[in-house]
Amino acid sequence: MHFVIMGCGRVGASLARSLERGGHDVAVVDQNRDSFRRLGADFAGRRVAGVGFDRDTLIEAGIEDAYAFAAVSSGDNSNILAARVARETFGVEHVVARIYDPDRAEIYQRLGIPTVATVRWTADQVIRRLLPQGHAPELTDASGALVVAEVAVNRAWVGRRLTHLEAQTGTRVAYVTRLGEGIIPSPDTVYQDGDLLHLVIPRPRVGEVERLLDREPSEES
Repeated sequence: MHFVIMGCGRVGASLARSLERGGHDVAVVDQNRDSFRRLGADFAGRRVAGVGFDRDTLIEAGIEDAYAFAAVSSGDNSNILAARVARETFGVEHVVARIYDPDRAEIYQRLGIPTVATVRWTADQVIRRLLPQGHAPELTDASGALVVAEVAVNRAWVGRRLTHLEAQTGTRVAYVTRLGEGIIPSPDTVYQDGDLLHLVIPRPRVGEVERLLDREPSEES
């Protein structure tokens, strides 16, 4: 898959190298050409010098074919603007933006842009939000039989009870990230637009569960 990363600081360079080691095609955008030195001489991906929210720069980086986009520069405003351009202009479904000010996270979450505040930031967290969840589970039990995975959910689930989701998928909702805060769902909790669901899933069924939740739900019995 093709990934576009805006920002070639320590996090951006680490993320780019990790994705390339995983066999993915990567393009890195940064205004400062000297920043590309962090990628190392063996990095085979594209290095694009330019402003990360500029349309022509993003097109040069292959945004039109991108599976996911990560904005991890040093500026909150630049990151959220670039993430919105990637999603709203180019239709990239999987985006994530680095945010230094955690108080802004709720605003951006309402825009449908997953964010991670710097105090909680690691390249692994970005990868979990960009890759199909089966590639990077959040947690695996000691036996390897179960994973806790953040799974994308079709918007048609909005307003449906999470107990219905559990029944339809044969999983358990471990917790929900809502407006940047983690909550433990009750039997009456319904899925809201912008929620991030973290499910306990038998490892062999991760792909099946992803496909089920990508479709519209069946009617509750």
